[in-house]
Amino acid sequence: MTDQQTNGAAAEDNSPQFSLQRIYVRDLSFEAPKSPQIFRQQWEPSVALDLNTKQKALEGDFHEVVLTLSVTVKNGDEVAFIAEVQQAGIFLIANLDASSMSHTLGAFCPNILFPYARETLDSLVTRGSFPALMLSPVNFDALYAQELQRMQEAGETPTVQ
Repeated sequence: MTDQQTNGAAAEDNSPQFSLQRIYVRDLSFEAPKSPQIFRQQWEPSVALDLNTKQKALEGDFHEVVLTLSVTVKNGDEVAFIAEVQQAGIFLIANLDASSMSHTLGAFCPNILFPYARETLDSLVTRGSFPALMLSPVNFDALYAQELQRMQEAGETPTVQ
């Protein structure tokens, strides 16, 4: 191997790397506390969505990102159903600076996981005999920017676990 080839190989080793290794459901739950009575009522739902992400470093350059979607649907004052999914992924991420790593784990990875979580929730809800739950897309970049601003105002520093 020539010096130029060796230097080229070393430069490649330091280039940013991103690879999705696995997507899986970490936790899944569904409750319909008012069934079967809820099916006999006029359907006028109100939907509340709670969204959360967390990440942790695994061995080497592997990271787990977990996107949690919790949906509570009420029909009038009664809870029709509560559904929650923790959609997780294992990602190989290497050679990123701290800021890029934080953005990748906090926005890019959840953006990849969201369609899977949305489909899982929709399937779960229809299996519970409720109308399809089609959640709107989420702008994880905007959510990440809001969280960074909140942390800066509070004097906190973003960390990658």
